[in-house]
Amino acid sequence: MTEERPALEGAVLHPVRTANALEQTVARLLQTVRLGVVAPGGPLPSERELALTLGVGRDTVREAIRELTSAGWLVTRRGRYGGTFAADPPPSPECSRTVLTGVELEEILALREVLECGAVRAAAARALSAPERAGLAAALEASTASAPEDYRRLDSRLHLAIAESAGIPPLVALVAENRVRINAQLDAFPLLPGNVQHSSAQHADIVAAVLAGRPAAAEAAMREHLAGSAELLRGFLA
Repeated sequence: MTEERPALEGAVLHPVRTANALEQTVARLLQTVRLGVVAPGGPLPSERELALTLGVGRDTVREAIRELTSAGWLVTRRGRYGGTFAADPPPSPECSRTVLTGVELEEILALREVLECGAVRAAAARALSAPERAGLAAALEASTASAPEDYRRLDSRLHLAIAESAGIPPLVALVAENRVRINAQLDAFPLLPGNVQHSSAQHADIVAAVLAGRPAAAEAAMREHLAGSAELLRGFLA
């Protein structure tokens, strides 16, 4: 690695929170490429160095590298001169989406946190009817079992089902409007299998807390889930 490594480690590759370790590791590695800290074709630190710097396990680093390699941002090579390198050239930017400023992105994410954390807390505080409980469970099952081409649609439907369970109809419309704007940004990069798996596990925790009538736990699980999505959006779009 070049003499720029100390600056790289301090500015981008700082320790992550373990709650969303994979998403944050993906975001940190992506930022090193997108911000030009590692030039196209340049090498990243070794897996061991990345794990130590980020404060995560090497398995997490490997999974993050696999995700970004599949998405076209990184290239791995074996042999004496092998390692992980920034793709040269990098993937072409998505031209069909509306480009947001950093402030606009943060506003959308902040609004999402307010709306969806409030919605899930209200849902968990209600005595849900049998049909409402069944509908929420069905939405979770559909999202978890979805094919890649259907994932974002069914993921959105689950989040709307949670908002519906709050019993405040105008809130559903606000969540839906915000979700449209979020999805427009998510479409700028491909699905990451590791993130989908992690999100599905978080979805299960959220729904379980709602069905158990535990508002604080439901809100905490939703906040953690949204933080992971926000990390990826900032990494890819910032």
